[in-house]
Amino acid sequence: MKYTDGKQAKVGDNVLIGGQFHGLVVADLDADEYAVEYPGEQWGYLKSGLMIDTDFGGLVHYDQSSVKSELIELVSRA
Repeated sequence: MKYTDGKQAKVGDNVLIGGQFHGLVVADLDADEYAVEYPGEQWGYLKSGLMIDTDFGGLVHYDQSSVKSELIELVSRA
């Protein structure tokens, strides 16, 4: 998956969502990469997209179209 600016998403990235909310990428389903606390066995059924632990609503699943419409941007990389 890629962010709005075209940068490749990675597990551990800190992101800005819609210019006001923050989140941490905990799973990149396209790359089959998961944070230790969020194993693939738990989230792999979603098949594609990102799981982001957000400051406004906990875990949120985003697919590529919602990444663009929500304006998800990379703030810092772990």
